[in-house]
Amino acid sequence: MHLIVLLTIFALAWGLRYSWTEANQNTWSQRWDRTLAIFLLPPLLLFTSAIAIIWMGPHGRMVWVGNDWVSYDLAIGFLGFAGFYLLKLARSGRNMLQQVRTYPTTELSGKTVRILDLPTFYTAQIGFWKPELVITTCSIDTLATEHLEAVLAHEQAHYHYRDTWCFFWLGWIRQITTWLPQTEAMWQELLLLRELRADRWASVQTDPLLVAEALLLVVHNTSVFTENLCTAFSQVAPVDRLNQRIEALLEISDDLDRQLQAIAEGRPRVNERIDTLPGYNLRSWAWSIVALLPLLAVPFHT
Repeated sequence: MHLIVLLTIFALAWGLRYSWTEANQNTWSQRWDRTLAIFLLPPLLLFTSAIAIIWMGPHGRMVWVGNDWVSYDLAIGFLGFAGFYLLKLARSGRNMLQQVRTYPTTELSGKTVRILDLPTFYTAQIGFWKPELVITTCSIDTLATEHLEAVLAHEQAHYHYRDTWCFFWLGWIRQITTWLPQTEAMWQELLLLRELRADRWASVQTDPLLVAEALLLVVHNTSVFTENLCTAFSQVAPVDRLNQRIEALLEISDDLDRQLQAIAEGRPRVNERIDTLPGYNLRSWAWSIVALLPLLAVPFHT
């Protein structure tokens, strides 16, 4: 019976991932919530199913059907596989953070940053809950002051939303569910929405056109660290992702111009058309209750 439950959850997880489509016509908030839910719900269902099966054990009966060792071994194997990758990523992240903390520090715009001596543009938050802000000497020497401030504002947004911490866990989920359909496409969508949110934050702190100009200046940058543990301003990305970021920034700029014109003419401010991305709030995680459903099978085991 446990094997039947496990196969049912596997089919459900596969179907959920397969049903996802990139819905560009939706708002940023809707795209974020939908993608995050479908990205996380299948592995969470598999986790709770494995935990429930191990909890009940290989002996006894469930409803009217007996149990066996096959599902029990599969559950242990899946959790062991996931735990192995978690430890591997955590160790890699710790080693990377120790390396970053050997770099010299300086003050930029009131922020302490680590200086990386490289002849390329690179600025990123690297680490876990409290990441280190890293910037290359090329970025400091080449970028104009206003562009550098726009880049730093973008990275401050990643710190505010704890993106390095959250995407460490999302990156772990990505690693252990590569066999599910559309994992990579959904990962790229989450990365894009993360950057759109940081761009939006930076455009409020500085100017959307400055952020767009800075992005174009550093677009040919080469990634230095793994994207699971860092949030670089301009990581290597498909052209369409860059285009979406630039278009969103131009749209924000146009919206601000309309607002200023309305104020100057004494007219009521028009409603903003630009969507803001939500943070990681409890309301957007209401769907996670569904992941607990496999635990309801425990009382039916004897």
